[in-house]
Amino acid sequence: MNVFLTGSTGFVGGEILKQLLDAGHRVRCLVRSGSENKLAPHPRMEVRSGDATEPDSLNGALANCDAVIHLVGIIREFPYRGITFQKLHVEATRNILRAASTQGVARYLHMSANGTRENAVTPYHQTKWQAEEAVRGSGLDWTIFRPSLIFGAHGEFVTMLANLIRKFPVVPVFGDGRYRMTPVAVEDVAKGFVAALNRPETIGQIYHCGGAKSYSYDEMLDVFGKVLGKGRVLKIHQPLALMKPAVSLLESIPAFPITSGQLTMLIEGNECDSKPWGDALGIDPISLEEGLKRIFGH
Repeated sequence: MNVFLTGSTGFVGGEILKQLLDAGHRVRCLVRSGSENKLAPHPRMEVRSGDATEPDSLNGALANCDAVIHLVGIIREFPYRGITFQKLHVEATRNILRAASTQGVARYLHMSANGTRENAVTPYHQTKWQAEEAVRGSGLDWTIFRPSLIFGAHGEFVTMLANLIRKFPVVPVFGDGRYRMTPVAVEDVAKGFVAALNRPETIGQIYHCGGAKSYSYDEMLDVFGKVLGKGRVLKIHQPLALMKPAVSLLESIPAFPITSGQLTMLIEGNECDSKPWGDALGIDPISLEEGLKRIFGH
């Protein structure tokens, strides 16, 4: 199959690209100018210069493709640089959908996010929902994936928590640390996308993607500590009444590690029932603990 892929230079996109090529597909990667060297050459991979936020760059880009996998998204806005949720989530999705429709590509797989809903309170989830609405109204043969927290060897989440636990005797935690999530391995997320390409029964479906087990944030820290040989992690819980105004004050600083929206989503939790996804696509997802053991060689 000829697959048009956006976001191929990203954390999830790189794994999906690898699995597509391993499965024998031919992949045309949409890559912004200057990022071409991030992809290793492959005889069945083609690099197409363009940008999902610039519709003119998509003219003819999808010609002769059988399917589109659209992954472009951000977790943080930088409005002064033109990086916004509205632009990257909503406008980019509309541009790709329009290009697919006009260039005769009916099959469309879309990356969304767990927690996305019509009455979402954060701009991240609101714009993910708007993008989904565009997908559902596109007339294409769509499938939507909503992963929980994605982890992997080169992901920011694993790197950040591993560094915190290795370097500091006590780890700060926002609030009570009881908010829960169902972390999913990047390899399993990629398996779902690749498997769905050849399964017509997945058309018109929305899948929540999670790992084998849910954890509270405190429990996740202890899993990291166990795998890293640190044992149970000492934690200091920061009262939300103090942290919310502090985050609101400092979030405009690019180096500050969290925004108000990210804090809200963290406290909301990110659990999901991944059984329908696993059953439909033949995936037996691993747990965070098993994934970390593989990453750190235990």
